[in-house]
Amino acid sequence: MIQFADLHKAFDGKTVLAGVTLDVQDGETMVIIGYSGTGKSVALKHVVGLLQPDAGDVIVDGRAVSTLDRAGLYGLRREIGFVFQFAALFDSLSVADNVALGLRRRGLSEGVQGALALVDLTDAEVRMPAELSGGMRKRVGIARAIALRPRYLLYDEPTTGLDPVTAAVIDQLMVRTREHLGVTGIVVTHDMRSAYTVRDRIAMLYEGRIRQVAPVAEVQQTGDPVVRQFIEGRPG
Repeated sequence: MIQFADLHKAFDGKTVLAGVTLDVQDGETMVIIGYSGTGKSVALKHVVGLLQPDAGDVIVDGRAVSTLDRAGLYGLRREIGFVFQFAALFDSLSVADNVALGLRRRGLSEGVQGALALVDLTDAEVRMPAELSGGMRKRVGIARAIALRPRYLLYDEPTTGLDPVTAAVIDQLMVRTREHLGVTGIVVTHDMRSAYTVRDRIAMLYEGRIRQVAPVAEVQQTGDPVVRQFIEGRPG
């Protein structure tokens, strides 16, 4: 289980997270939606210790992330795959070498082909990132995240910058990955089509707090004007 426990974070005096509290149950995919700049990615980075909270914490299987030493944080990150917004591939490395990075750091020699097969890229091992489309780069990013068979998968805006057809492919890959690996997932997005496809539950982050968290049917029928305005894409 991943628990956001009254999480606070500010940058240069500007509050971004003002007490985020949210439980992500084992085996579910939680989608966190919200306007750009509301702190969705900031919240996600606290899960793997890329940011330190000002107050509160993220608890992963009983471990308070901000209290972990280097060894503890390293151990935690072995259990979590992180798919960055723009894939964050190393341009000087081939597709296979990008996917193999985490495996090699842990002295493992197998797993690349299986990860690429899961995202339908078995024929792209020797290609370089510059030769890939945006959608293919995202798929390589997913392959790298799942190569170590993590317990948790975190996706930061996985469909940003993609055309609708390619975005739908990424959505289906996220669903397939969950079903194949049985992982617990958190997906940060402002794309409601994607949110409705990959979710178990949806949480809306607004003004630094969780405004609503519920299954899709409840979110779609919400009486909260802020949530309704966002999910319907209406200007204020």
